[in-house]
Amino acid sequence: MATRDYYDVLGVDRDASDSEIKKAYRKMALKYHPDKNPGDETAERHFKEAAEAFEILSDSEKRKIYDTHGHDGLSGMGGGGGFSDIEDIFRNFGDIFGGGGGGIFGDIFGGGQTAARRGESLRAHVTISLEAAASGTSKTIRLRRKVHCGSCSGSGAAAGSRPVTCSTCSGRGQVLRSQGFFSVRSGCPTCQGQGEIIENPCKTCHGAGLEQKNEEIEIEIPAGVEEGMILRVTGRGNEGPRGVPAGDLQVVIGYERHAFFQRVEDHVGFELPVSYSQAVLGADLEVPTLEGKAVLTVPPGTQSGEILRMRGMGFPSVHSRRSKGDQLVEVTIEVPQKISDEQEELLRQLADIEETEVGARRKGFLDRFKEYFG
Repeated sequence: MATRDYYDVLGVDRDASDSEIKKAYRKMALKYHPDKNPGDETAERHFKEAAEAFEILSDSEKRKIYDTHGHDGLSGMGGGGGFSDIEDIFRNFGDIFGGGGGGIFGDIFGGGQTAARRGESLRAHVTISLEAAASGTSKTIRLRRKVHCGSCSGSGAAAGSRPVTCSTCSGRGQVLRSQGFFSVRSGCPTCQGQGEIIENPCKTCHGAGLEQKNEEIEIEIPAGVEEGMILRVTGRGNEGPRGVPAGDLQVVIGYERHAFFQRVEDHVGFELPVSYSQAVLGADLEVPTLEGKAVLTVPPGTQSGEILRMRGMGFPSVHSRRSKGDQLVEVTIEVPQKISDEQEELLRQLADIEETEVGARRKGFLDRFKEYFG
């Protein structure tokens, strides 16, 4: 996939040690991981490019070939561009640093199993109200996922039989291919890298080791969760074949359309129509909030478009519980299209007064008007 120099991709010198290369790759994986950049095609491209560079530079044989012959030396030898998708990268490099636990990606996102030997992740979409986003809630998700076959316990082999060791790779899952002066390891074509072959497949799963199952999963949604945020439920994705543990369930959060509110960062905003007299004289008005009704004081002389702030009436931050946002109320002065005879009479009296007692802004306009037209 990549045509850039692999050392430049990872930002390391050509004499970088293995540990420096691993450290550089881990930094890039953190920065461009798809879960931290949902829908960002540029980040996904950088993520794949970094994985390709690490695939070559972390393998002593491939690195030697690349140092000597560049990209052309890797052509047709299984190095570079060998990832079909993001999950393929996880399967190959999820536990590349070893040490038990979640490996490089588990450390970042809380996974309990190494991503290199896990099933596929699943994705679900959940829509919640703004009130639920502010207070936190729980949701039940119905999904269909692959689980280990109950008949063969995930082995794929029929009852009374077991998988046999692959004779091509002697159970290693890899074979050594020679091409010219070079030898390159690749997945065994006979057993697809499993190291075993099923001669007598299970009649329930036909050797796959998996069956489909409908499940209901209840998830906790934290207070302050943002629209578009992805919550990860570890181990509730598809299980992998032959005893491989499950991937994760990724839950994408969406918001329901609200009658009054919109979220603006950690603030909640809405538009409040007021009458001319309320704006001029001031008023205490009952307004909706995320927590119910509250009284808002509109100061005398409030202008149309002015923002009134109700402190602490917004969303808690999902990243910190130290403070909450505010409720931002945009005041709009409502001009009626129809009025009664009494209202018209009163407004005409007010208009007569205003011709005499001109406000500062109106007076400035009239002065400029007279000067412009001589």
